Amino acid sequence: MKNIYSTPFYANIIKNLEIAGMVNDTKNATIQRLKFPKRCIVVSIPVRMDSGEIKIFDGYRVQHSQTLGPFKGGIRFHKGVNLAEVVSLASLMTLKNSLLGLPLGGAKGGVAVEPKNLSRGELERLTRGFTSAIGPFIGPDKDIPAPDVGTDSQTMAWMLDTYSTESGFSQTGIVTGKPLAIGGSKGREAATGLGVVLNIQKVLEKQNKSAEESSLAIQGFGKVGMHAAIEAHKIGLKVVAISDISTALYDANGLNIPELVGFVKKKNLLKDYDSAKQINNDELLTLPVDILAPCALDGVINSDNMDKIKAKIIVEGANGPTTSKASSYLFKEKKVIIIPDILANGGGVIVSYFEWVQDIVWLFWSEEEVKSKLKMIIDRCFDRVWDCAKKHSVDIRTAAIATALKRLEKAMLLRGQI
Repeated sequence: MKNIYSTPFYANIIKNLEIAGMVNDTKNATIQRLKFPKRCIVVSIPVRMDSGEIKIFDGYRVQHSQTLGPFKGGIRFHKGVNLAEVVSLASLMTLKNSLLGLPLGGAKGGVAVEPKNLSRGELERLTRGFTSAIGPFIGPDKDIPAPDVGTDSQTMAWMLDTYSTESGFSQTGIVTGKPLAIGGSKGREAATGLGVVLNIQKVLEKQNKSAEESSLAIQGFGKVGMHAAIEAHKIGLKVVAISDISTALYDANGLNIPELVGFVKKKNLLKDYDSAKQINNDELLTLPVDILAPCALDGVINSDNMDKIKAKIIVEGANGPTTSKASSYLFKEKKVIIIPDILANGGGVIVSYFEWVQDIVWLFWSEEEVKSKLKMIIDRCFDRVWDCAKKHSVDIRTAAIATALKRLEKAMLLRGQI
């Protein structure tokens, strides 16, 4: 198990945790408890492929902390999924839920698979098999999964049906990110991207700048990046660059976001779009823009390119896109403001929480209500973190983790865990 905790991603999280712990004099016992997950579940999932062959897939569910409430976190289907990655992501969920003031703990899960290589039937059988395998450990009051990379509302619908069938009655609160017809929440699909833009609005407000006079580059045009682009375009931000797995597009005068959304929704790749200049993803990260939003992979801003970063504001739509070394360098040497992942991409879990609450009470809100409540939580949390950073003269990431630690430590003390 030791090598799980020595991966660069996890080591980066632990380093940030220890640095933030010094801000509010967090007890060493608190830090030590948060360094290790409560439970790691590893399962094997046999799936009958369309060819008739039986193939075995590796699946994981890591339950990091339940100090503040039931475990909560996404399920990802990706060929690179492994236990070390899931442990890292689960720990981030603990910090995120604490920071946002939600009554939830942290968890994450996934299956090592390339979903694009599977038929719809194979994906369904895989999802149902995974749900059955982790079924004893999840539940509306125990652990509530949600979509992540490579999964969507249909995946959640299959999980809901499998769990409900095996438990004997419908339990809509078992997952979030479901279709509206079976207990989903309005506003959930766009929530993470909207949260990114709400954070951009807050940091611009703190600097007395307007959206209309600011430029934005977004790495990634998937579930987070696309909705961030849509919401940014709505408020007048000039989105000059976006990217997907095939290429990146750049137009200094601003890209036609509505047209690009329609283009991609027709299953097209950005490399086939001919109305903007093509650049690579590395170039996108170093463009001369006001705001950079990495919304794709972890570790993309690192010691190799940190000195080339020109954006003065980075808003992390992805999990862990900036390494600890790069984050420190950009803050100290370039005065870059980095809005960290646990705050910047919190919109998704906030609206997942809303969905869970609506399912429990069987009372559903309008999209306007959802967006209003989301904005209220983001604004309140942002101001708390910003004030902490100014008070202690630290970067926003350190302030955010310190704020999360403070709430976690208080709960641990009250429960007698430390």
